[in-house]
Amino acid sequence: MKLYNSLTHKKAELQTLQPGKIGMYVCGMTVYDYCHLGHARVLVAFDVITRYLRTKGYDVTYVRNITDVDDKIILRANENGETVDALTERFINAMHEDERELGVLRPDKEPRATRYIESIIGLIQVLMDRNVAYQGANGDVYFEISKFPEYGKLSKRKLDELNAGERVSVDENKRSPLDFVLWKPAKPGEVAWESPWGAGRPGWHIECSAMSADCLGKTFDIHGGGPDLLFPHHENEIAQSEAAHGCEFVRQWMHAGPVRVDSVKMSKSLGNFFTIREVLKKHPAEVVRYFIVASHYRSPIDYSEDSLKEATASLTRLYNAFRDLYEDMGVSEASSLADCAQLAPSDLAPVDAGYRLRFAAAMDDDFNTPAALAVLFELAKAINTVKKTERQAAIAMARELVELARPLGLLQFSPERLLQGVGLSDSSDGLTPEVIEGYIQARKAARAAKNWAESDRIRDELLSKGIVLNDSREGTTWTRQDN
Repeated sequence: MKLYNSLTHKKAELQTLQPGKIGMYVCGMTVYDYCHLGHARVLVAFDVITRYLRTKGYDVTYVRNITDVDDKIILRANENGETVDALTERFINAMHEDERELGVLRPDKEPRATRYIESIIGLIQVLMDRNVAYQGANGDVYFEISKFPEYGKLSKRKLDELNAGERVSVDENKRSPLDFVLWKPAKPGEVAWESPWGAGRPGWHIECSAMSADCLGKTFDIHGGGPDLLFPHHENEIAQSEAAHGCEFVRQWMHAGPVRVDSVKMSKSLGNFFTIREVLKKHPAEVVRYFIVASHYRSPIDYSEDSLKEATASLTRLYNAFRDLYEDMGVSEASSLADCAQLAPSDLAPVDAGYRLRFAAAMDDDFNTPAALAVLFELAKAINTVKKTERQAAIAMARELVELARPLGLLQFSPERLLQGVGLSDSSDGLTPEVIEGYIQARKAARAAKNWAESDRIRDELLSKGIVLNDSREGTTWTRQDN
């Protein structure tokens, strides 16, 4: 396998610290609000990476942290008139709901910053003892950038060229405007912990260094996160971790691409900000997941209603390839997207091993999911070509299609689940499967009475609401379509 390393800006063979084992840490959410599409991008990207590494036989320990103490959290809790614990617990539960809807497997470890305060204080003390950190007149403890000559090696920014700007607060208490906070004293009424530097709470950057070291060791294989974390967060993690431990922090850096909305950067101030649950009210979760997987994890993705319609059409094509074969395929249906990885693999040998080899070649090339999906569409086309004349061969190929899609978290349901929009949380139109079945039965009765006008009226009414009826010798089925 070749992976792109954000540190070297090159692809290289994956070489793990321990043969067959991978330790991976991904920066998670600061839990003061609902997760948005940018979070969804990171969640799904590293979920696919984890799933595929496990299909390759790696023993993956996936760690994704939770920041549950932060200025934004404290401000939001005060605004709401609730405790920090009540606020963070509510949004942690909401995050877990969102990730399960998107089929994102829970990480093996999910450390919360507030539960690692002792480790954080211990790491800061090491930095103080090594004279690379100091306490300012205001009580803040800072990391001194000038004491770490390699600062900037991840972002490729030179220390003498870095100036105070939007990302770096200017503070007269610092020796340099680039120095960053490790510990800050608490204001009256704020949550705080006792430390050698007074009661306070940790800075954001030091939390991840402490938690990753406790969960995976001082050096581990893969560190990932969103594109906005490369600088300064991940740069600061490298500085404080390597200054404290005197060894390489991470072997492989991976960053997901940004999310844009109608070609514009997603931002609350621009009014183009969407939470995961808002999107899932309008589109099935598997469609949203397909939309994310259809782009390479490092590439920007552009969210729009048109892009979701394209994703729906593409996923429908894949499901339609085996819709009339599904009952004979003998595959287990997942109860949710998150359960896809738990299904037993097919015991039917692939008709053409070339599909599997091309799929693996795509995924082995830095998790190239667009190329992997292209292989699935090749296979779907082949299924459509042979299923009318060689049904058993088509069934075998369909099972292969479903199995190949598993590490992507796709195609693990009966086709009707997607085609009928099962699972949509927005039921404002009132057209539940039960209601639609009632229409179908009424139309069946009209046809039995040879009341063709009423039969046509029911069909047209459903069509106007986005429900397409399909009559066959086996009966009437239905699918949803966008109006």
